Amino acid sequence: MNTTIRRSALSIVALALCIVATATNPVVAASVVTTTISIPGNSRPISVAFSPNGEKAYTANYFNSTVSVISVAGGTVDSTINLPGGSVPLSVALSPQGDKAYTANFTSNSVSVITVGSNDLGSPISLPEGSRPYSVTFSPDGETAYTANSGNDTVSVIASDSDSVTSTINLATGAAPYAVAFTPNGEKAYVANYENDTISVIAVDSDSVTSTINLPRGASPISVAFTPNGQKAFVANYGKSTISVITVATGIVGKTIKLPSNSGPASVAFSPSGNKAYVANLTKATVSVITVATGKVTSTIGLPKGSGPYSVAISPDGAKAYVANSNSNTVSVIRTN
Repeated sequence: MNTTIRRSALSIVALALCIVATATNPVVAASVVTTTISIPGNSRPISVAFSPNGEKAYTANYFNSTVSVISVAGGTVDSTINLPGGSVPLSVALSPQGDKAYTANFTSNSVSVITVGSNDLGSPISLPEGSRPYSVTFSPDGETAYTANSGNDTVSVIASDSDSVTSTINLATGAAPYAVAFTPNGEKAYVANYENDTISVIAVDSDSVTSTINLPRGASPISVAFTPNGQKAFVANYGKSTISVITVATGIVGKTIKLPSNSGPASVAFSPSGNKAYVANLTKATVSVITVATGKVTSTIGLPKGSGPYSVAISPDGAKAYVANSNSNTVSVIRTN
């Protein structure tokens, strides 16, 4: 499968609709899928995030512009939050305080504000026309959130106390930013620029780009995550089916971790201990488990053919991984130990 993603179109929707069912060839491993949670309707969950206390998980469902709220203990969808029609949420994030959730709405150029608990919708946060926000992420202290705006190569800075945009960061050399992640200490943010194979490094105190990290040509970075100790960043390279490992202190790209050929890694998440990394492979319908110390893929978890795993999140206690399957209206629950 040779899929090209472009910011000029609603790329992930088109991608999920044309995913080819491929053999998963799972390797027997300690981590296994224990449960499959059905998301109501033709929803297509594309992003999943846990509440800080681990009791709830939220999915952003791009196909019907909803958010599903999952009871982690029961493994069931408790409620569905309807966003304005045509919002197309591609990302959901919960504040570190656990009081609110944000969704990045690709088509409506907005961020929805959800009060956790009551599931009430507040007034949406408007972004400039053509922003096409692909993801949203809260800072570790919860005071701000950044959106990666794939349509105009910017990052919007949102003050969470007022739910308003306070500034805009121009990425300059960035092209189609798809994801943004903060270092655990909150001092830096990395932005994955899909179309020009770079990472923009933002100094959070000044909301400005301080450097650009070049990845291999054709990498097509689509997601980035930091180890819990903040020393390394793992970048999911959709185009190369690899993970680039960046040393945060120097900004140098070191080890390259090879994933199965044409696997289409879409996201990566770390266990709380930082010992393992889990990678959702969109086109192979698998999850690769990496031992961080060695940089080796130590096991592969098979998911149903054509399910389209896009987002992976680890529960705060490290016991479970949730995988949002963007083509099958499900969330796969993986036992991680």
